[in-house]
Amino acid sequence: MAEKAPVIVKVSGPLVVAENMHQAQMYEVVRVGEEGLIGEVIRLEDGLASIQVYEETAGIGPGEPVQTTGQTLSVELGPGLLETIYDGIQRPLRILEEKTGHFLARGVTATGLDQERKWDFVAVAGTGDTVSEGDILGTVQETSLIEHRVLVPVGVKKAKVESIKSGKFNVTENVAVLNADGKKKDVAMRQFWPIRNARPVQSKRLPEELLKTGGRSIDMFFPLAKGGAGCIPGPFGAGKTVTQQTLAKYCDAEVIVYIGCGERGNEMTEVLNEFPHLTDPNTGEPLMRRTVMIANTSNMPVAAREASVYTGITIAEYYRDMGYHVALMADSTSRWAEAMREISGRLEEMPGEEGYPAYLGSKTAEFYERAGSVNCLGSGDRKGTLTVIGAVSPPGGDLSEPVSQNTLRVTKTFWGLDSKLAYQRHFPAINWLKSYSLYLPNLEKFMKENVAQDYWDVRGQAMSLLQEESKLEEIVKLVGPDALSIREKLVLFTAKSIREDFLYQDSFSETDAYTVPQKQYQMLKTIVTFFNEAVKLSDRDEFDFAKIEALPCVQKVAKVKELNVTEEGSVSAFEDVRKEIQKEVGAL
Repeated sequence: MAEKAPVIVKVSGPLVVAENMHQAQMYEVVRVGEEGLIGEVIRLEDGLASIQVYEETAGIGPGEPVQTTGQTLSVELGPGLLETIYDGIQRPLRILEEKTGHFLARGVTATGLDQERKWDFVAVAGTGDTVSEGDILGTVQETSLIEHRVLVPVGVKKAKVESIKSGKFNVTENVAVLNADGKKKDVAMRQFWPIRNARPVQSKRLPEELLKTGGRSIDMFFPLAKGGAGCIPGPFGAGKTVTQQTLAKYCDAEVIVYIGCGERGNEMTEVLNEFPHLTDPNTGEPLMRRTVMIANTSNMPVAAREASVYTGITIAEYYRDMGYHVALMADSTSRWAEAMREISGRLEEMPGEEGYPAYLGSKTAEFYERAGSVNCLGSGDRKGTLTVIGAVSPPGGDLSEPVSQNTLRVTKTFWGLDSKLAYQRHFPAINWLKSYSLYLPNLEKFMKENVAQDYWDVRGQAMSLLQEESKLEEIVKLVGPDALSIREKLVLFTAKSIREDFLYQDSFSETDAYTVPQKQYQMLKTIVTFFNEAVKLSDRDEFDFAKIEALPCVQKVAKVKELNVTEEGSVSAFEDVRKEIQKEVGAL
């Protein structure tokens, strides 16, 4: 008796249930309905398959066919990923626009990589060489910034190179033939990888190098290591998206993967319009030449949000395996969690806290654990890092909700955005009393060798002044500023300088948006030096504090951000200001 063809029996939003699916496998990609919408099997039970559909399902009904493909949801990896804007399941949006216009039609497909474009492949391995997974076969100059390294596919152990040739090829043409135990394997410049599986590495390393972001509150107070995981929670309007965009623009990662996951379309439009015209401050080249974008906005299918973060992180791992420093920005993981909650509800699963699925914690951990500093597969000493920064959008800014709490458990850097600071127009609105970084011990050696030996002393004193200020503000509210001692007035005065002259940054200013770590240290040291010199006057009885405020050097401290650290590393301008401080305060 012939087996019946799979057909739809139920449609519930993005969830479709089909029967006669005995041959299907978990996470297999299927084509749903007459239009062939892309879906993924997420539950199997007695021939019934629950399918998560990545497109709008309106108009689809029971009785329509379902076609299995035998493949899991995978991304196509190879030259051509950079400078491309994809949707949540790696369909290039420019190609979709050419096919259907500004409004994307359902069931339209497009390959992740341009199959026709020819690339200049330069062989690195030679005929007769023995290679294993992760070894470099050859290179392609993908953009002016990034050399794409074509690697031996994962799973190939001790194979001999039978043939390899340099020349112009598209991603589907074979560039090498490998022989492993008598079995020949053709290798092209592209490969496929299932998005829900982390790409393997040789070993993980301790993250010990600073991810330079140019943000003074981040690099100086709450640094993130390359290969680390950080989160930016904050209420609406606190500047999560702008902070992430600034990090993507200015951080010193070599490859950026930016995922717009469920955020408003106008925010993603701003990124798409702005990035092609921006210049990378680290190289002077256009920023898009090192960037891959995944756009799955709030008006795009809900189910594809859930896939978009995996699509993005798989592409990021691919470049990490080449030996690059990669940074991934996910904006926002709250929308990803909401997509999981909706699918879970339609599957009629037992809800966890606030309706989120019970596996929210494990899924969040699984995602952030794919970050890391690693020894890449293959011979040689190739190292790569993948840094993951996720924005969290808690309703009403409530950090006790499940997505925030599960994110905080698995990330080691927390940049807490504060709506009060945002309303005061203090940006970035990172609250210096609530934020933290657990990478400080890892980075101690790096900071001493690359920034300054007394970096930790300067940072520690500045942080203690800010903490003391918050306590004194409560006293001032009760008894007024006149009741404070000279030292306490000086603490408030210096802390205000740290806030306004150091922590505040204008992301739209060419000179102020990005500050190198050496200049950050010199700025903060100058402010702290003023306090250390002036505090010597605090033990005098009846000393007039107005004399300190009237010193000419106070204005120079306020304008310290305008000074520059030269290319040769000269800090003479800052040293001159500090000498003036010592001279003027000493004269008092």
